[in-house]
Amino acid sequence: MPDAAMESAFRPMPLTALVTTDYAGITRGRAIPTATYEADPARASTGWVPANLSLTPFDVIADPNPWGSRGDLRLKADPQARYRTTIPGAQTPFDCVMADIVALDGAPWPPCARGLLKAALADLEAESGLRLVCAFEHEFQILGAGWAPAPAFGLFALRRADPLGSVLAACLEEAGIAPETIIAEYGRDQFEITSAPADALVAADRAVATREIVREVALRLGLRASFAPKTAVEGVGNGVHVHMSLVHPDGRPASFDPAREGRLSDSMGAFLAGILRHAPALVALTAPAPISYLRLAPHHWSAAWTWLGDADREATLRICPTTTMGGRDPARQFNVEYRAADACAAPHLALAMLVRAGIEGMRARLPTPPIVDTDPATLSDAERASLGLARLPGSLSDALAALEADPVAAGFLPEAALETYLGMKRAEIAIAGETLDEALCARYAAIY
Repeated sequence: MPDAAMESAFRPMPLTALVTTDYAGITRGRAIPTATYEADPARASTGWVPANLSLTPFDVIADPNPWGSRGDLRLKADPQARYRTTIPGAQTPFDCVMADIVALDGAPWPPCARGLLKAALADLEAESGLRLVCAFEHEFQILGAGWAPAPAFGLFALRRADPLGSVLAACLEEAGIAPETIIAEYGRDQFEITSAPADALVAADRAVATREIVREVALRLGLRASFAPKTAVEGVGNGVHVHMSLVHPDGRPASFDPAREGRLSDSMGAFLAGILRHAPALVALTAPAPISYLRLAPHHWSAAWTWLGDADREATLRICPTTTMGGRDPARQFNVEYRAADACAAPHLALAMLVRAGIEGMRARLPTPPIVDTDPATLSDAERASLGLARLPGSLSDALAALEADPVAAGFLPEAALETYLGMKRAEIAIAGETLDEALCARYAAIY
């Protein structure tokens, strides 16, 4: 057969990737032939290595680490968490399945980020009788597109990028991610994408798939998408806002109480109080890169204080607005977003920490935190103290120190997981260096 005929007859073999998102917020894994996966999805697994969890974003394994060169694990596919779509320009479908890291006999491996979230959610339901519903809201930028400037939030800013938005919407919908909005955001060539609320584990899985699909859609269109928290020192930051609400097992809302301040139920108020109590430690895992702290600063529309605000986009926890237009029920819309997060964080790990902190608040029956309706920077130290307002750490090193200084928050992680995380992050800091400059922003923009 002539070479041209052979080439025209050639068909790439579709692959299904079994993936895990590690402590560096990088989605890694191994692919197997799709036919092999589909022959027995419930038993699909592939090998994995403990030391992979100590990989920094720069693909250097932290040394020392708890694992060394020994040991073997498995990535066990969750057939309920498959995300598959046909991306124009790709020769094979995008096809990934979220996997749990397990021991060789299938038993849970305690440091697995997805396993940590599953365990936290099970404890939340066992102790409170409530489930958590979430949605991750992502901001990202297109780098080096060369587009003409366009007004922020403008229709032209979205249309000049066509077909980016429409292809993204189609691919995310086909993958089962239920996109709700795609907008041109405030920053230069910045976009925001939201999806419908779902059970918390599903929401975290969707967050992983969303990031990967956005990057590939952009790639196939000849573009570069980055979710890095800062792509330039003075640029607008890219956040990840985690929307949360509590529901009863039958789906009835459990966060909303119109008779209480902020319309927050006792349960939701205590859950949020737990998050704020441990927020200085939590940001070590929700804003986990050195450049994350260029964004977590006052007056950056992100978060800088342990602050509950009503519809205030500077608050770490923001009570989101509801509408009654068209007879809509506020209780079913009601949610609170956590704003001190970005896409350098692993969605499962970050959410697991938030859930654990919320459980602690519920166990202690903490009162709903004061709703602050003014800029904390304008208050005196005594006024901030009376409202429970503390400054979030100003650097990743400070955040890691806050995590170690908070035995409750540190205890949310198994001992080996904590050792791994601290070691990996300190290795990342050493590689990144002390200077938060344009070169470092560009380095993270290329990774995330």
